[in-house]
Amino acid sequence: METNGSNSHSHENQTSEANNDASKDGSNEKVVFVNHAEIAWHEGRKQWVGVQSQKSKRLHREPIMSWTATYEDLLCSTEPFQQPIPLAEMVDFLVDIWHEEGLYD
Repeated sequence: METNGSNSHSHENQTSEANNDASKDGSNEKVVFVNHAEIAWHEGRKQWVGVQSQKSKRLHREPIMSWTATYEDLLCSTEPFQQPIPLAEMVDFLVDIWHEEGLYD
């Protein structure tokens, strides 16, 4: 057990000696950590989410899918949509279909 105690004290001494050596060199610069991964994540998120001012404009447009569209219409068709369908609109469509079929409680 005493070896653990002496190891912790020697580690503390080494740490303080290293700090003293750094201050003797005259380099009092503090190293600032820059999280490059976080910066890249935020930039990617901005591209994904888009500009907030444009987002409010998108909320007021008419739905792309017809209100009379059925699940079978989507599965049987090989024609691409005229424009991309927003995720929220597709989720609402699927939830409505699943409610009708009793698959979503």
